[in-house]
Amino acid sequence: MTRPLVAILSGAGISTDSGIPDYRGPRGLWRRDPDAEKLVTYSYYMADPEIRRRSWRMRRENGALQARPNAAHRAVAELERAGVPVRVITQNVDGLHQLAGMPARKVLELHGSARSVVCTACHARGSMQDALARVDAGEEDSPCRDCGGILKPATVMFGERLDPMVLGEAAAISKACQVFIAVGTSLQVQPAAGLAGVAADHGARLIIVNAEPTPYDEPADEVIREPIGTALPALLRRIGGGENG
Repeated sequence: MTRPLVAILSGAGISTDSGIPDYRGPRGLWRRDPDAEKLVTYSYYMADPEIRRRSWRMRRENGALQARPNAAHRAVAELERAGVPVRVITQNVDGLHQLAGMPARKVLELHGSARSVVCTACHARGSMQDALARVDAGEEDSPCRDCGGILKPATVMFGERLDPMVLGEAAAISKACQVFIAVGTSLQVQPAAGLAGVAADHGARLIIVNAEPTPYDEPADEVIREPIGTALPALLRRIGGGENG
């Protein structure tokens, strides 16, 4: 029997158990310190060297690179290893799906990766760890080693567009899957949120795992409000055991 293609759209809520804050939630960083949003806004970042210096200091101090996958990330990777076709579409930039064992080619990072940096001029890429080592060595606003241009994290900042190729691939997966699980995402930020509707419109079983209500709860086949760290592993064990609707 052909096993169903499972698409998993993951948001910030899947990574909070790993110590990574939910930036937009009720206790999120943007609500606690709205001025911090400037540090990840492209126009401010490019125009103001002091914003860039603060941004690099923030990344050095927030410890995100030291975060480890939690039970929910591991459960996704275990489902894939069990032979179920799985594709992850993530709004997160933490790389924890890959660290948990998901093959990188099966993870679409809609908002890029905080584990890499990119030059805004020549588009050369490098590792975030190397860039932060330069900050530690006294380069508060390190230029690109290749061309001297402004370096930025390889994440999609506010004011930047999502990569249309990545978004197109995410839409194709959403249309092709038989099961679509939205986990830890408010499903309020477009265009990522619309992928749930695309999947449902193409006949997928829509399952939402999130603490708060979402705009897609009503058309969903199943809504789970339990903590993600226990609810998602239990759900994926069910699916891995042969349930597809």
